[in-house]
Amino acid sequence: MNKILIVEDDPKIAELLRSHIEKYGYEAYSAKDFDHVLEYFHEVQPNLVLLDVNLPSFDGYYWCRQIRSISTCPIIFISARAGEMDQVMALENGADDYITKPFHFEIVMAKIRSQLRRAYGEYAPKMEERIVEQSGLTLFPERMELKLGEIVTSLTKKEAVLLETLLKRFPRVVSRETLLEKLWDDQSYVDDNTLNVNITRVRKKLSELGITDAIETVRGAGYRFHVTW
Repeated sequence: MNKILIVEDDPKIAELLRSHIEKYGYEAYSAKDFDHVLEYFHEVQPNLVLLDVNLPSFDGYYWCRQIRSISTCPIIFISARAGEMDQVMALENGADDYITKPFHFEIVMAKIRSQLRRAYGEYAPKMEERIVEQSGLTLFPERMELKLGEIVTSLTKKEAVLLETLLKRFPRVVSRETLLEKLWDDQSYVDDNTLNVNITRVRKKLSELGITDAIETVRGAGYRFHVTW
């Protein structure tokens, strides 16, 4: 069953969308805490997001960029802002479509179904999934998931990039420069501190699978992956 996340601060509109979406057999979830939308996204793991522009604290463009940093799931803006620049900004920040308020529910549903078909169904590109495996530890870069046995943990895009690079070069040392270049390919500015933080996060994700001491810091050279499980 496809899961739809609704990020709309008008409770009446959010409830109408939720009830209408569920009539068509989808699971619908409404965000309540608009300061922690990304955390709720991680919790729900939706197949599609409906996102308003005008939100408390941070606008929809900001949350669109945050979601895009970790996921390629379809994002449809629903907003009362009907200006051309609003729609351009939505698309440039990673949205797939834009619906203006007031809207017809049938159009919303048609666009939802269309985006789901494009992303996951009959129109989705038929590409073989990349899998990186080492001694039973399996990384799914496109899913941003790491699995050992029956335990699965989710990753951010940067964490997946780092792990993929380390696993592919196992058991060789990977220089800090190489890892920084890989993160730079992620189209976001990174520095040494960003790399340190993300290595720490990767170690924490490995610990969730019961793996410790798998990433060795090689002073003056970089990092090396070890099989320690």
